[in-house]
Amino acid sequence: MGDPNLPKFTLRSARQDEAQLIKAVIRAEQLNPMNLNWRHFTLAVDERDQLIGCVQIKQHNDGSYELASLVVLPAWRGQGVARALIEYLLASHPGELYLTCRSSLEPFYQKFGFRAVDLDEMTPYFRRIWRIFKVIKSLVRLPDRLSVMLKNG
Repeated sequence: MGDPNLPKFTLRSARQDEAQLIKAVIRAEQLNPMNLNWRHFTLAVDERDQLIGCVQIKQHNDGSYELASLVVLPAWRGQGVARALIEYLLASHPGELYLTCRSSLEPFYQKFGFRAVDLDEMTPYFRRIWRIFKVIKSLVRLPDRLSVMLKNG
């Protein structure tokens, strides 16, 4: 956002009329389509107020919080949008925060203080997700494993 040579974008809360667009972007990236409540989303928008990226904080029934649904549109990747979205949410949610990602993305999230955790460190929600993914991976060839990561507050 500070480099004058990069396109400009801003962050803001999602609006109700953007709920379907958010769902479409998440589905297009084949991310978890569950619990996509527009009220929990922060958007990155271009100078015309068009969505270029999004992310949310999900609260699960076991009391855990998850940084989830992070998407940056392809034309905007590599321009600091994901970093801005993550840093914004981390500043507004200083407590313990989980995320799930492909294992190949661990180095990216480590830059923000996340670390991969073992099954015994996961809350019930993330243990369940990890086990479900393990079953799916045994049935379908997937190039990566699921990583559950944690950032302590």
